[in-house]
Amino acid sequence: MFGSMAASTKIINLRNLLAERFPHPSSATASRLSTGLSCLEKPIRGGLPRGAITELISPGTSAGSASLIHALVHCAYRDNYFLALIDGRDSFDPCGLDNAWLRHLLWVRCSKAFEAVKAADLLLRDGNFPLVIVDLVLNAPEELRKIPQTNWYRLQRLVEVLPTACLVLTRYEIVSSAQLKLVLENSWDIQTFESEDALSRLRIVVKRSHLQPEVRPLRYLATASQGSQKSAVS
Repeated sequence: MFGSMAASTKIINLRNLLAERFPHPSSATASRLSTGLSCLEKPIRGGLPRGAITELISPGTSAGSASLIHALVHCAYRDNYFLALIDGRDSFDPCGLDNAWLRHLLWVRCSKAFEAVKAADLLLRDGNFPLVIVDLVLNAPEELRKIPQTNWYRLQRLVEVLPTACLVLTRYEIVSSAQLKLVLENSWDIQTFESEDALSRLRIVVKRSHLQPEVRPLRYLATASQGSQKSAVS
């Protein structure tokens, strides 16, 4: 019993710390979280949906999901909000990101998928972040298969009453409760990664949408302005 009480106290203290460090966003927010990234917003015809889980499936290696995370960290800095990144395999590399950008990031480092799901549950209950990213791309398939679908539906119930966009990155389709499913169709080589316009080459397909109004499946080869490309990937 005393162990349970101690754990509850730690959770309460952590929630108080999060509320102090990352103030709650205004409740008067739009239904979409604008990113300004044409590679993401043109296929879904707007920003990331708030109050919903978006699953971004990255079936291939070197598909650019890490570059997209870097760009979203920059968006949080540019638009002055806080972003939570739940790193399922402790694989995020902040090298190359400006320290000013990182001050808008809460990086939760996990080693297992179930730890990442627990962290997402905690952060979504508090609603402190306009954007919560759960990166499970490098977690083993056997790990992900052990996550009950009820866990994903619980996360959806948590987020649907919040002005929060939840983006889950996976290697294959696992989140049955996701209202928007996207596929990242890329296979980059070292030259692509090193190019200044790398982010503009992301190819995104809408696989399924339960959003209103409906987002029709659309294949899009992003074309961003030179200024946007440089700020997003620099």
